[in-house]
Amino acid sequence: MSQLSEHQRSPNVQQRGVRGRAPLVESVSCYCKVDAGLKTVAGARKFVPGSKICIQPDINPHAHKSKNRRQERRVQPPLLPGLPDDLAIICLARVPRAEHNKLRLVSKRWSHILSNNYFYSLRRTLGMAEEWVYVFKQDRDGRISWHAFDPIYQLWQPLPPIPIEYNEALGFGCAVLSGCNLYLFGGKDPLRGSMSRTVFYNARTNRWHKAHDMHRKRHSFGSCVINNCLYVAGGECEGAHRALRSAEVYDPHRRRWSFISDMSNAMVPFIGVVHGGKWFLKGVGDHREVLSEAYTPETNTWTSVNDGMIAGWRNPSISMNGNLYALDCRDGCKVKVYEEDTSSWKRFIDSKVHLGSSPALEAAALVNLNGKLCIIRNNMSISLVDISSPDQEIESNPHLWENIAGKGHIKTLFTNLWSSISGRNGQKSHIVHCQVLVA
Repeated sequence: MSQLSEHQRSPNVQQRGVRGRAPLVESVSCYCKVDAGLKTVAGARKFVPGSKICIQPDINPHAHKSKNRRQERRVQPPLLPGLPDDLAIICLARVPRAEHNKLRLVSKRWSHILSNNYFYSLRRTLGMAEEWVYVFKQDRDGRISWHAFDPIYQLWQPLPPIPIEYNEALGFGCAVLSGCNLYLFGGKDPLRGSMSRTVFYNARTNRWHKAHDMHRKRHSFGSCVINNCLYVAGGECEGAHRALRSAEVYDPHRRRWSFISDMSNAMVPFIGVVHGGKWFLKGVGDHREVLSEAYTPETNTWTSVNDGMIAGWRNPSISMNGNLYALDCRDGCKVKVYEEDTSSWKRFIDSKVHLGSSPALEAAALVNLNGKLCIIRNNMSISLVDISSPDQEIESNPHLWENIAGKGHIKTLFTNLWSSISGRNGQKSHIVHCQVLVA
């Protein structure tokens, strides 16, 4: 037995090897599960040429029934009965913005659609996007409130509560990025001092969100938006050297702050504007001297400015259609424009109707609202000025200068009278920020 040749033992070895192997599939690919409707592999071979017989059993027709049932459960009812969803979204996009909060209450799906960027890009494409004015006001007790004005219905609309850290903040910044995100940043808390906090409100979701904090705590600083990036510079902070020279920029795409070049001098700005691609700031230095500088983003440099623009520059001001505008009287009923050729300011337009010089009637902000110059006063009254036709007569063209009665306009008339009698005019509430959001 021990002398058996190798070729005599090999058949038994080969047989044991065959019994030890797993069953082989003789087809190039197994198509047993091609389709649950094909009961046999032979049926599958008709639709998949080149397949061979598989040794696995016939297809189980109930193999995917549980999966199909799950898919059936996911089928949602239409947004509007009788309409495809794409047409239903077009219908919803035409609903006025003032009704969007009510639409969000219909269902979770409607709420999700009204928070979607596609929905608002569709509104913009259809020409239905609306600009609202958002006003932050500080009352005589130091509390901050905010309000939204709908220029179509000429009504003040409700808003969610302001973040608690800004309920009594002083000297905080306010700016708009991407047309629909309103940012609050920095400021001074009465108890905790200067802050580096950053939060933003999304007009599409009607909610507040947290953003990354600034690198430096500061309040009473200058801020602006250039190329959809948020810039801050100067201001104050507790310490031996209160005035600051540092500056930062926030990129919403990277969601972070970065330092930029320091200012030439430490400054507490009280007026600023972006004009001609530069950011102009005017403020007070360490020794209470008036300083003015301009920042150029392309070169990341600051330069001192002392020309006719700075000399006659008053707050508030705005750059629109390549021109720089400012108010020429306390109630904002006169507008002036800066002429670069002569480096001087000139009278631009006069409403011929002046409201008075009380603190309640003082113009607090200038914004661009639907292509018109919008003047907002401390009593929440609003004027719209058509700056495209300054040569027309006010008397013959009432749409050239429109006065809109805002929230509490009549009430303010009586309160102003009572405040004058009681000598409390100096303690009146006033507007600290005003912005325009699109949705």
